[in-house]
Amino acid sequence: MENPPISPIEDINTAIQSHNPFTNAGIVKEQDVWGKGFPDVPTLNAHASDTVFQAIELVRTSQFSQEKVTSIAITAQYGVGKTHLLSRIRHRLEREGGALFVYAGVNNYTDLNQVKYQFQQTLVDSLSKTGSQGVMQWQEVATAMANEGFKAINPNAPNLSPQELVNRFDKVSGNWSAKNKNLMNTLTKQVLKAKPNVDPYILRAILWTLSETQTSFAIQWLSGYELAKFNADALGLPNPSKTNQDREAEALKNIQQILNLVSYYNPVVICFDEIDITNSSTEDGLTTPQLIADLVKRLHDTLEHSELGRGVVILTVMFPDTWRNQIELMPGSGGISDRVSKYTQRKPIDLKYMGGDSMVELVTLWLKEFYGARSLTPPNSLYPFEESKLREFSKGKPTVREALKWCAENFKVDEDTLPKDPFERFELAFKKETEVDLGDYLEEKHNSLIVDALRFGFQTLKGQTLEGETETGETLKEVKVEDVTEVEPKSKNQGWINFKVIGKEKDKIFKIGVAVLQHSHGLSVGAGMLRLIDYKKFDITRGCLVRSKEKTIRKNWDSFGYLNKLVQELGGEWVYLKAEEIRPLIDLYSVYQKRDRYKLNEEQVLDFSKPLTTKNPLLREILSAPSGEIDEESIEGDELLNDFLNPSSIEDTDDADDLGELFN
Repeated sequence: MENPPISPIEDINTAIQSHNPFTNAGIVKEQDVWGKGFPDVPTLNAHASDTVFQAIELVRTSQFSQEKVTSIAITAQYGVGKTHLLSRIRHRLEREGGALFVYAGVNNYTDLNQVKYQFQQTLVDSLSKTGSQGVMQWQEVATAMANEGFKAINPNAPNLSPQELVNRFDKVSGNWSAKNKNLMNTLTKQVLKAKPNVDPYILRAILWTLSETQTSFAIQWLSGYELAKFNADALGLPNPSKTNQDREAEALKNIQQILNLVSYYNPVVICFDEIDITNSSTEDGLTTPQLIADLVKRLHDTLEHSELGRGVVILTVMFPDTWRNQIELMPGSGGISDRVSKYTQRKPIDLKYMGGDSMVELVTLWLKEFYGARSLTPPNSLYPFEESKLREFSKGKPTVREALKWCAENFKVDEDTLPKDPFERFELAFKKETEVDLGDYLEEKHNSLIVDALRFGFQTLKGQTLEGETETGETLKEVKVEDVTEVEPKSKNQGWINFKVIGKEKDKIFKIGVAVLQHSHGLSVGAGMLRLIDYKKFDITRGCLVRSKEKTIRKNWDSFGYLNKLVQELGGEWVYLKAEEIRPLIDLYSVYQKRDRYKLNEEQVLDFSKPLTTKNPLLREILSAPSGEIDEESIEGDELLNDFLNPSSIEDTDDADDLGELFN
């Protein structure tokens, strides 16, 4: 096959000037683990990922109970690629199957005295993500269980795929209800014949994930949330009121029951990430890394004595100093470190820095995606970089993050002749940015871009006095922005409150803490909201949540209670994020980042941006006095589904043969 012709160099250079794919590329977060991901260099730290897959194969095939649970500690300095590695493992499992994947980002854990209960929520949420068969990982397990139930009735029953069962389940269940029979009672009874020792309620809840109408409630119950009585009755599940202390006390047993059941069908890989938090907030004084190490030990010891089918692999990633100075120094540290890195005989796997070959491969992969998305063929695979310069830079042993940052700074071409007037150069740059297709820039993965754009917008307003009304009717009265600062203490904030806007309204000082939370995970939203309502600790006078109206906050999330406190007690607000209001700020911020290309200095970009930012509805809304009200339409509650769900709790019949409706 002939190579495609090289694209016109003008088109290639225009693409490079319009968008820098390396900007903000070095920071990998939880959404990158679960989402599309990023170009991966398979040879970089292949020794680590290969070891993980060898461990998965060991627990899957071993006949010895002491080998059914194993663990690996992975150490690396900041930015070397710990979360990159976990993302590689996750995406390979999604492509090829072979194990279920659980990701525990510990920086989402807001109360370390309830770490087991929060891990139960993490476990359930992770299994709600799409697996290798195109459905939830829960639904893969539920399908295997249901097929066992069918085999208990008729050994010749066909094996249904997860999608087939999901497509048919509600229709068959409704048909049974019309006949005054209960499908779930019968199906559960049949599955229990093959699994007599499991918790029947957990088994029942997992089977309910096959129902498109009941999945969300089954998952909430598995997470430990209390359901509305109506929903619990429909599922046939116990629903006692519990305190958080009760849930913490029961969590380890629930985790064991869940892992025992799901690992019977597939190995489970559990990844603890972001454990290197310096604060100590447990009742017994353990630091966060020590608390997670203790949890790993408890999981290991609890599960090792269980009847695990295909095993569990536990990964824990941390800084080398965390391993040396905290894990190995814990009381009884020999037993704990043995269990945190069992597979490698108490020796963590250390990740490596970039080398010349991996540097070239990294840039080649990123540029292949960049040019491919634009149907362009460059003169060579590294254009506009030179291989010799990439290899020279790699001699300094950069981290992945440092390598991508260097690429971002050097991804440029010689500019065409620019206008002499600075403002005309600014207008040209802004026009080019407005033409760039950013995709859905309100997605969770673009949270940091939204933060940077907002922070830049407020920077342009320093020294400005704003008057008038906002689009929602709130009033701005002599509002003057004086500064935009970081939020202290950083060790407690962990970046959740993104920045603080300081200023005056008439003569009254305000300090607005701004938190952009486009996250879909309840724990992540809760982690941010918990900081946003702590005015005293973070020295703010008003908390401002910035989040799309469409990204609902469930009433059973902790963050719903925090939101009520923020708005109705503390005088804070939820400002809705709208595409048409944030996009101009993103474009202005991009011009600011590329100012050198257009021979503009920082002062010029800030000054030329002011006419746009002073009128920006989003910035004005954040600065205006809050209304003190919550729009109930933006809150997703149980009542939304109650109109659509009316299942009956009917006594079981012995007519097991009718289960054939599911596979006919």
